[in-house]
Amino acid sequence: MSEPERAATPENHQIVPRKDLDFQFDQVPKYWFGGDPFKTRFFDAMSMLFPEGEKFFIECVRDYRDQVSDPVMQEHIRDFIFQEGQHGMVHTRFNDRLKKQGIEVDAITQKNKEILAAYRRRTPKWFTLSLTTGGEHMTAIMAHNFLHRPEIFAEADHRMRAMYYWHAIEEIEHKAVAFDVLQKIAGANYFQRIAGLLWETFLFPFHVFLVMRHMLQVDGQSSWKTWIKGFWWLYGPGGLYMKLLPHYLTFYLPGFHPWRFGRMDAMRHWLDVYDKDGDPIAAGDTVARTFS
Repeated sequence: MSEPERAATPENHQIVPRKDLDFQFDQVPKYWFGGDPFKTRFFDAMSMLFPEGEKFFIECVRDYRDQVSDPVMQEHIRDFIFQEGQHGMVHTRFNDRLKKQGIEVDAITQKNKEILAAYRRRTPKWFTLSLTTGGEHMTAIMAHNFLHRPEIFAEADHRMRAMYYWHAIEEIEHKAVAFDVLQKIAGANYFQRIAGLLWETFLFPFHVFLVMRHMLQVDGQSSWKTWIKGFWWLYGPGGLYMKLLPHYLTFYLPGFHPWRFGRMDAMRHWLDVYDKDGDPIAAGDTVARTFS
């Protein structure tokens, strides 16, 4: 198993608010991931959970915002909130497309909202922020891998690849915000820090698979063969999740910080293109070509 890539904190680090991005969802086919129902619905199910998840992350960081005196951290929190809000809006637009396919988007979204609200009511603020930090770590490691392993999205529609690349870029930009608030403001110890990730490790895939079960049943694609083949793609040797494992485990190092790990070169290529013309699809295509 390969070692996770190490990276230093980028100089003049910025979290850039971006809005009004167009991914041409109306042109995306139903099974946009190489015609494969399982792979498509895996990412579609994540998209279904993102809008309420992003709201939850925002609320959990906001719990500590009034305790932050550092103006740089305040600015990072503000931009983190903006980016997460935009992620929710874009994924909501994509999810609206899923309604036309017979997916119970509103019911699933409402259930997700109720579950996250229960966490807010029944657990302490440090724990919900720890959940946020764990969720941000999971999205960050996916982001780094998606950008630097073009084979992951090799069969995907380039517009959907562009959406996930854009999401990845911004997850990398703000990947340390919740972590720093948890450590520096909430004063979490090691066990409080890892508690959220341990819970997220099982919670997030479980919810994704529940949503997928509904989607594949609607599609008439819920045979055991579909699931076995799909789980092999995720968990088999060289599978999607197995490729994430080395980077995932870095979180449990006592001296871990998000900026200690993760390559940045693909991100720089994306920014070079996007900053010139504001086209996230062209930027995604450039990264895919450069690192293929």
